[in-house]
Amino acid sequence: MSRVFLDTINKEDMPSLYKWFSNVEFLSTYDYVLPIPRSKEKVDKMISNYNEENNSIVFAIRTTEGNIIGIAGYYDIIKDNMVATLFIGIGDENYLGKGYGKEAILELLNYGFNTLNLYRIQLNVISFNAPGIALYEKVGFRKEGAMKDFVLRNGQRHDLYMYAKLKK
Repeated sequence: MSRVFLDTINKEDMPSLYKWFSNVEFLSTYDYVLPIPRSKEKVDKMISNYNEENNSIVFAIRTTEGNIIGIAGYYDIIKDNMVATLFIGIGDENYLGKGYGKEAILELLNYGFNTLNLYRIQLNVISFNAPGIALYEKVGFRKEGAMKDFVLRNGQRHDLYMYAKLKK
């Protein structure tokens, strides 16, 4: 029985999102762009863009008690190819390293393969994100390649790994 579910993001969730997207530590592994804190306006625009574009979908990750603990979804959904790129971030530090991310990914994979009818779900992960890589491999993602020295953080270069999971 999963302790999390995927749900719509509502206005009551926004203070949590503002907090997470102003946290450089969260941003350092959430995305491969420079982890610069985002203003409330930029976070609002990001969520609005996810909701308005027909090639993306965004969810709140909630505990069964209804608390938002993260954000997840798909972007670059290419329906003709049955492909999408997964993203996930557990923003509430109290839920890190306790299996909630794994449960959220399993929910997201179920949604992607069975509701969106995807054949291929892919993701990008920075090479220094060892916990993320371990999680993705544990749920069946396979490394397909690397973009060498793609990410610059604190004067150091890091590879960006490409992972995918196919519907079988």
